Amino acid sequence: MKEHLVIFDTTLRDGEQSPGASMTKEEKLRVARQLERMQVDVIEAGFAAASPGDFAAIQNIARVIKSSTVCSLARSSENDIRRAGEAIAPAARGRIHTFIATSPIHMEKKLRMTPDQVVEAAVRAVHWAREYTDDVEFSAEDAVRSEVDFLCRVFAAVIEAGASTINVPDTVGYSVPTVWGELMRTLIARVPGAGRVVWSTHCHNDLGMAVANSLAAVLAGARQVECTINGLGERAGNASLEEVVMAVRTRSDLFPVQTRIDTTQIVPASKLVSQITGYPVQPNKAVVGANAFAHESGIHQDGVLKHRETYEIMRAEDVGWAQNKLVLGKHSGRNAFKSRLSALGIVLESEEALNAAFGRFKELADKKHEIFDEDLQALVSDDEMTPPGEHFKLVYSRVCSETGETPAADVTLTVGGVERKAAGIGSGPVDATFKAIESIAASGAQLLLYSVNAITTGTDAQGEVTVRLARQGRIVNGNGADTDIVIASARAYLNALNKLQYPDRLDPQGDV
Repeated sequence: MKEHLVIFDTTLRDGEQSPGASMTKEEKLRVARQLERMQVDVIEAGFAAASPGDFAAIQNIARVIKSSTVCSLARSSENDIRRAGEAIAPAARGRIHTFIATSPIHMEKKLRMTPDQVVEAAVRAVHWAREYTDDVEFSAEDAVRSEVDFLCRVFAAVIEAGASTINVPDTVGYSVPTVWGELMRTLIARVPGAGRVVWSTHCHNDLGMAVANSLAAVLAGARQVECTINGLGERAGNASLEEVVMAVRTRSDLFPVQTRIDTTQIVPASKLVSQITGYPVQPNKAVVGANAFAHESGIHQDGVLKHRETYEIMRAEDVGWAQNKLVLGKHSGRNAFKSRLSALGIVLESEEALNAAFGRFKELADKKHEIFDEDLQALVSDDEMTPPGEHFKLVYSRVCSETGETPAADVTLTVGGVERKAAGIGSGPVDATFKAIESIAASGAQLLLYSVNAITTGTDAQGEVTVRLARQGRIVNGNGADTDIVIASARAYLNALNKLQYPDRLDPQGDV
């Protein structure tokens, strides 16, 4: 009988710390629902003390999610922990994940605390957390550069205080598999009370070894892996959930553990997170990349056609890859539309929201005869990404582009409810449109990224545009989708501008 490997997903917390990847409360709930459908054990829904928006999002997820544990991150301060406790209070199963740095450089330069003070703070934090839940996780931030003797001392103290999960993070992505596995093995052997807790690992991907380090920790005794969909996260990201899960499943001959993940939900989760955050998945990404199960070589194609296992170690359908399924058309009714959204795990909270989405669907069906699941996901995402009372709104757009002439664009926007018009010229129709918008908005923002992806196949496919803007050190992503790529681009740019109108979440000042 294999032991259970806990899958702790932190897409909504660590993943959201990717530049511009912040999500609205509604978007977070959609991702959380998909993670629950995938049977993720623990969903780290956010950092309750970071902002009122994060607190509300965690509380909202805690009310809705039933079969997964809902977790909030908290520093070791009393205010952080009490905010986390209040946020997870409605959850069927709630967890508080508290942390403090333990490496000499962090204790001296960031915390300005002595080792004794750090141990005392860690113990106090666990005691406060236990007032709200018996499920308390403790992380030693920057464990990779911490002294082993001190880690043993801190972990022993928090286990005695009542922590039930001990997380060992490679916060800066510095380790390699042999070293990381040996550290985990040493800690489990040396820490008093180690057998009473679940040992966990959280690895960053700065050297490209987050998944390898996580799997090395599992072989050394870790029974929880912290990971994200698509490996999303700070800097180079985190361990990819899909790679960890499929490695354990595919190499069951090596790993003495199994997960409860419904692997057929992996690709839908990947597409949803990519769509919402604006971070496209590279085609050659393991498991979820578009080329993950493609074969160009004639020799490979011949082998796969004769017997799949000659060149494939996994089945595409096992992780959720399938042919695009035609689900609706322009003659489909409201009930069929609602039923399909429900089958995709999309729940619209009001009749007004459903009617608005159905109206958008009918508009799309007039332009595009075949409506796929991905189109519906994009349609709902486009609605949800529109901030309440949006400051900038597209009313009208016209572009002219012809050989040998400078492209030009005319746009009409409402700005705070007031209609304004402008024209612009540029090196292409999208550039001209952006310049026309900027002549009205005068945002002063710098365009960092512009990318286009086809949502489905075919020349009438919707184009999904991501725009990343930076202003005064703040970075936001905007998204838009339409069968007309210029309209999609305008919507994405305005979506980003609208996000710049609203205050950002507070800096958590730390990360496991």
